Amino acid sequence: MRPEKQYLVEEVNNHLNKSDYVYLTNYERITVDEIAELRAQLSEHEAEFHVVKNSIFGVAAAAKELPDMGEYLTGQTAIVVGGKNPSGVAKIIGDFFKKKEKVEMKAGIVNERAITKEEIKALAKLPGLEVLRAQLLALLTQPATGFVRVINAAPQGLLNVLQAKARN
Repeated sequence: MRPEKQYLVEEVNNHLNKSDYVYLTNYERITVDEIAELRAQLSEHEAEFHVVKNSIFGVAAAAKELPDMGEYLTGQTAIVVGGKNPSGVAKIIGDFFKKKEKVEMKAGIVNERAITKEEIKALAKLPGLEVLRAQLLALLTQPATGFVRVINAAPQGLLNVLQAKARN
């Protein structure tokens, strides 16, 4: 492989090393200003948008033993990588592309598993990581809270009866 191509493969590998996911998008009719706007939104989640050459991405993905995405590597391709919140990033991309009506998701790889654009849309509908953690914590504490209330009910009832008797 020529040194120029090897450099490009290494650059794409560096991008792929930034996260456990990569989303492939078509950016054919998007303007430079719109790309800048998308990059600004993605940076809030520590994610990045990079234009890549299809053949270079294919070589880099094969080197990392990622699933074959050859069927999606047609036309203009950009990748979105980085950050620790794949559902939040998918939501940003989905909202942006829906609003612009110019570009679309092609497919993605999450935890070394290929996913379709429909699965990315479903992922975008999930709540963020912090919300999921809060919901899990609420589920875990709910039985304990109920148990404490039940145990506390008998002494509290007795105390209420004694206080009422003392007032009379």
